Amino acid sequence: MLTKRIIPCLDVLDGRVVKGVKFLNLLDAGDPVAVAKIYEAECADELVFLDITASFQKRKILLEVVRKTAQAIFMPFTVGGGIRNIDDIRDILNAGADKVSINTAAIENPQLIQSASKRFGAQCIVVAIDARREGKLFRVFSHGGRKRCKLDAISWAKKAQKLGAGEILLTSMDADGTQEGFDIQLTKAVSSNVNIPVIASGGAGKLKDFAEVLTKGGADAALAASLFHFRTLSISQVKKYLKSKRIAVRV
Repeated sequence: MLTKRIIPCLDVLDGRVVKGVKFLNLLDAGDPVAVAKIYEAECADELVFLDITASFQKRKILLEVVRKTAQAIFMPFTVGGGIRNIDDIRDILNAGADKVSINTAAIENPQLIQSASKRFGAQCIVVAIDARREGKLFRVFSHGGRKRCKLDAISWAKKAQKLGAGEILLTSMDADGTQEGFDIQLTKAVSSNVNIPVIASGGAGKLKDFAEVLTKGGADAALAASLFHFRTLSISQVKKYLKSKRIAVRV
């Protein structure tokens, strides 16, 4: 049986971990290397590192911070933010990342997914989707949630898979930072339409939220940030709870 994954996320701004609500009102949450070490000690399954303003500011990711973080941990490490082309992906992987997460660049140039998948392997390519409810649709946003796109999240996820994405990182912008629960409807809509793993993100607040998104939502992994950063819950607490609910996790 495949185990479900619990993944902390480091949203990084100017070399510091930050966290806000619905992508706004950011608070400092520490040094990324120090925070990463804590999560590894708690048996996090993976770590996601997102340079949250790189795309909006049209700059490259902070490679030195990526390199220092990668050197400090041994768990799988996914990095995103400001990736524009194959060279950027190569640089991030060379800096120590195991996977790259692409969002804005994939929307603007979908063939980047295919090219990157062929060159580095699908297992290295994560397509991040930031989505917000609009009536009956889930609208995709780019540039760190700042730019509304014409894409529907479900259709975009299916296309990303077809182009060679190995995984989807799905964030509900409506739920982000609220700690009121993952968007089960959004997660289920995407997970039931693709055959690649889906990481659910946005809204974790209670132990039962993780169980619900991994079962009812069909997610393969659950990602959280502020909940872990500010010690509301620990990763070990979440895993013990999931195990008690007969959900397979690595402990």
